Amino acid sequence: MTPNLIRQASVVLSNLLTFSAPADAKLGEFFRNNRDLGIKERAFVAESVYGVLRRLRFLSTVTANDENDPDDARKLILAWLLRVQGMSIRELEPVLNEQQKEWAHMIKAKSTDNLPLAVQADMRDWLWEKLVAQYGEAEALAIARSMHEQATLDLRVNTIKGTRDEVLAKFIAENTSGVTNVTKTPYSPTGIRMPNRMNIGRHVLFTEGKIEVQDEGSQLLAYLVAAKRGMMVADFCAGAGGKSLAIGALMRNTGRLYAFDVSEKRLHNLGQRLKRSGLSNLNAQVISSETDPKLKRLNGKFDRVLVDAPCSGLGTLRRNPDLKWRQTPQDIAELNVKQTNILARAAKLTKVGGRLIYATCSLLRDENEQIAELFLATHPDFKLLNAAAILAQQQIELDTGNYLKLLPHLHNTDGFFAAVFERFDVPSAQKIEA
Repeated sequence: MTPNLIRQASVVLSNLLTFSAPADAKLGEFFRNNRDLGIKERAFVAESVYGVLRRLRFLSTVTANDENDPDDARKLILAWLLRVQGMSIRELEPVLNEQQKEWAHMIKAKSTDNLPLAVQADMRDWLWEKLVAQYGEAEALAIARSMHEQATLDLRVNTIKGTRDEVLAKFIAENTSGVTNVTKTPYSPTGIRMPNRMNIGRHVLFTEGKIEVQDEGSQLLAYLVAAKRGMMVADFCAGAGGKSLAIGALMRNTGRLYAFDVSEKRLHNLGQRLKRSGLSNLNAQVISSETDPKLKRLNGKFDRVLVDAPCSGLGTLRRNPDLKWRQTPQDIAELNVKQTNILARAAKLTKVGGRLIYATCSLLRDENEQIAELFLATHPDFKLLNAAAILAQQQIELDTGNYLKLLPHLHNTDGFFAAVFERFDVPSAQKIEA
């Protein structure tokens, strides 16, 4: 650690604290503009700024000795090192100037007894209140604290090109990149977990298309779709296509799989991943919106339709801690309108006897159960299926009830929600009444 490295981390953090763009995008831009930084220096900058974002409300409390400058980035980095990482002032003294030493003593001495629970949770009041209303104080705090930890690196083995045992054996055998404690994920049959972060993008298993980076919760969503060989399946909000690729592998490269998205850039990224994957049954299509006229000819055609809906992303705070500071109640309300509209349109694509799967990476009932309940109330030709039963049919023992509900402190995944609806034929008289 050097004075210059602390200064650079502070510059990056100061930029991120404007919350004008996603933190990962801003951090990536900084690294592209500072290519002279070594691997360890990059790691320090990334870990310190993300560490501060995870604990921002707590750290703001221990650095605020006056009203003028409570969120000085240099103070926050120091507070993270001293109060979260547990470093001593003696360890840091050689790289601190006189003013910073003064700050360090003030930060170390600051009492944190009897902090409000929202500060302990490191969340804005509105978000904390929503979580308490849903989960109660004790579990809300457990969820919040689990989000203070860095996420594990989860990989999905592409079963078109290899088996989990083969990939696991290769990682364990090489052990040259500091890869330790590589294990099978507890729920996903195709998942591998690495507790330490590593750059997997140049690994031969990645370049050959045998593995993809994908959180275990996201992998489980592909199993919840439960697509069988020869089916016609739509991933309606495909993004960069991680779930599309997982579904395609489970279909054993048969049938027809459509990946729809409004972003040409995201689908372009899917195209690059598709080449590595060895899949030939996937067709990516850009749409203008969920009401794109080209979708009309596909109404009632699909055996499975996955709606991984645009959402707040509040289940991914281990990876994207800036979201809890960037999102607002107004954002959630606007997303609810989108989620309702997209799900209603996707329902039209689902054939009688087919299934519609609604999913988010959110913790909030507003985006999850509330949307599912509204959908059932307005669509009498759909019924809710039991998510645990669908997973059990595939030898996945994970029972969270009718809905799939994954939480970091319980399942060591991102926060995920999913509901599975099945379409059935409603007699004409009932349709008229509805």
